Amino acid sequence: MATSTNRTYAVPTRAEVSASNQQVFDSLQKGLGFVPNLYAYFAKSETALADYLAFQNRKSTLRAKEREVINLVVSQVNGCRYCQSAHTVLGKMNGFTDEQVIELRQGSAGFDSKLDALVKLAKSITVNRGHADPVLVEAFFEAGYTEANLVDVVIVVGDKIISNYIHNLTGFEIDFPLAEEL
Repeated sequence: MATSTNRTYAVPTRAEVSASNQQVFDSLQKGLGFVPNLYAYFAKSETALADYLAFQNRKSTLRAKEREVINLVVSQVNGCRYCQSAHTVLGKMNGFTDEQVIELRQGSAGFDSKLDALVKLAKSITVNRGHADPVLVEAFFEAGYTEANLVDVVIVVGDKIISNYIHNLTGFEIDFPLAEEL
């Protein structure tokens, strides 16, 4: 897909990446059944793909479902259609309905008060570049989250900003079912 500069950003094939990145491709192929274009694009750098995957897959105090809440709202705030699409699929795999995914992308979770505090905080962190509304920070703690959880929320927000920005800059092909526009 061409960006505003009319430059086309090609996703590399396995044959076009380094031997170490080929090993990561093989591992992704085995685990996921394909190499998502986002991950493949990271392989243009010798170390970015492995570094990003290690960062993304680090041990966390947050459950997978909670990380998807953050991924969905941050991708929406940042206008990343690739990540909105990928995390719509992953959100459903983590038990969210289509309606819940849309609600999370919009920044609320009326179906779950604890996740509502999480999604509102994650949205505020993203919109305000780390200067979240203090009322939302307090609501997050009142919902039962800890300071360790707060650190992990910021880590997930940062992870998603990285991938959102890569796709927003390049606009390579989205290889997931396209998420509904909001």
